[in-house]
Amino acid sequence: MLQRSFVFLLLAGFTLVASAPLLIAAAPYESTMGLIQKIFYFHVPSWIAMFTAITICGVASVRYLATRSRSSDRLALSAAELVVVFGLIGMLTGPLWGRKAWGVYWQWDAKLTSALVCWLVFVAYNLLRRFGGPGSERLAAGVAIFGMANVPFVYWSVNVWRTLHPKTSVIPSLQPGMRGPFWFCVVAFLLVSALMLIVRTDLERRRQELDELYLAVEES
Repeated sequence: MLQRSFVFLLLAGFTLVASAPLLIAAAPYESTMGLIQKIFYFHVPSWIAMFTAITICGVASVRYLATRSRSSDRLALSAAELVVVFGLIGMLTGPLWGRKAWGVYWQWDAKLTSALVCWLVFVAYNLLRRFGGPGSERLAAGVAIFGMANVPFVYWSVNVWRTLHPKTSVIPSLQPGMRGPFWFCVVAFLLVSALMLIVRTDLERRRQELDELYLAVEES
C-alpha cells in the first residue's frame, strides 16, 4: 500500500512540476517589476517548504528527546536536510529578485538577516549530525528546537520592522490571475518535499540497519 501511494505521489509531483512553468508563463506581469517578479513563484514556495520542514524537524526532535524514538530521530535528520535544500533555493532566488526590485542583491535588514540565521542553524544541525560523534543526536535535537522557535520571528519580522522585503500581506493581496499559479506552485513544492522526505527517511532507516549488521558481524 505504501509503495502504491508513493508511486501515485511521484506521478502527481511530476505532473505538478511539469505544469508549473506553463501556469507561471501565463500569469500576468506585476505592474512595476515585470518579468522578474515571476521568481516569486519559486522563491516563496521554497520558503514555505523550508518552514514546513523546520516544523517537522522540530516536532520530531521534541518527540525524540521525550521518547528516544529512533524513527523520530530519522525523521528529524531527513527534514533538516530538506531545510538546507529548500532554504538554499530561497537564498539564491531572493537576491536575484532583489537586485532588480530593490537595486541591491542583499541588505542586512531584519527579514533577510533572520532568514539567513535560521537557515544557518540547520546547516549547523547537519554538520553536528555529520561530525559530532556519539551523543550528537540529543544536542542536535536541541538545535532543531531552537531553529523551530525562530520561524515565527522570521515570518513576522517584516511586519514589526521596516525592511526592504514585502510584508506578509502580499500573498492575500495577489491579483486573481496570480493566485492560482502561486498556490499551484506551493502545492508542487510541498509535494516534492514530501516525496524527498519519504525517500530520505527510508534511506536513513536502511543505513541504520546496515550499521547494526556490521556491528553484529564485528561482535560475533
